[in-house]
Amino acid sequence: MKNTNRAKEIRILKTILWLYIILAILLAGLNYGYANRSDSSIAEFITWFWHFYENWIKTLFIIIGSFLTLRIIGISQRSKMRKRNIAGFIVAALVVHIVAPILLNNKEIYLFAMPLPWTTTPLQLLYPESPIYLSRYPIWGVAGISAALIFYLCLSIIVIVGTLLFGRRWQCSTLCLFNGFASEVFAPVFPLIGKKKKIKKGTLKFFTFFKWIFLSLALFFTLWWILFLSGVQLFGSFQLISRIETFKYLSAELLMMMFFWIAFIGRGYCYYCPLGTVLSLLSKLAGQKIITNQTKCIQCNRCNLSCPMSIDIKGKAELGQPVTDLRCVGCGHCIDSCPEKTLRYSTKFLDWFYNKFKYV
Repeated sequence: MKNTNRAKEIRILKTILWLYIILAILLAGLNYGYANRSDSSIAEFITWFWHFYENWIKTLFIIIGSFLTLRIIGISQRSKMRKRNIAGFIVAALVVHIVAPILLNNKEIYLFAMPLPWTTTPLQLLYPESPIYLSRYPIWGVAGISAALIFYLCLSIIVIVGTLLFGRRWQCSTLCLFNGFASEVFAPVFPLIGKKKKIKKGTLKFFTFFKWIFLSLALFFTLWWILFLSGVQLFGSFQLISRIETFKYLSAELLMMMFFWIAFIGRGYCYYCPLGTVLSLLSKLAGQKIITNQTKCIQCNRCNLSCPMSIDIKGKAELGQPVTDLRCVGCGHCIDSCPEKTLRYSTKFLDWFYNKFKYV
């Protein structure tokens, strides 16, 4: 009976994720590709439905998916890290997609929920002739634009300070509403097609190379807008740069992210996310690591099998050495899966807190 219920819950969770993917691709295509060429009434409806989907439907999917995932993995001491992840994403979704839009009277506030260099939208909003400014000013006004930028600045500070204290886990496994949330909320059903496969070393090398290329692109767009806003004469027009970045978002980010959900793993985009790469470097300053010598490792390999970022945790645990890989998103799946409680996630701040208050 228990296995029957679990199989049913997995089917429901998989259906919700399919709905999320189909609606996201369909509505994003209509909003970014068709709305600006359609009648005003049709364009207005498409935009309204896109925002309704991004805020209310997405949040509903996160809450229902979280409930189902917790039932599937089992609510126990061995799912402690994953429960914290899911709780964080529910709170983040409610704040970014429900509370903030209502308080600020801005249905698009989620556009400002990822710090630089992930998107240059906040920088573009500073230029009165940019497409995003011209399209939002009649709706938001100066006060609305200022509120969006203040929201963005506050969130960026929260992400940066949180990462310096708690490592990459703070954003990538607690707050990220682009790819991070799906990788935790829908973890039991990845991949949607086929069976989960081990990533080969050659693929990992490609992702590593692609990660730095993608970061370079993101930094290029960021630097271009900073210099442009500073009055420096640059090649290319701001309209062209804006269109190229929108194309990059729709193809290499939105579509590729969902491709990985279907055919690969939930954390596929996390391998080359430019913000994640920056935060992984900040996490080095934070002293992020997975301690592997709490008890003696029995080499059961459960940590490696559970890691969504293909990190060799078992090899480090055998030697009692900490895991400090830049790919680590701090999800804690390895920690929950360890039967001997050999592993513990930590940073300099958490080490201090642990030693002072014996926090586990």
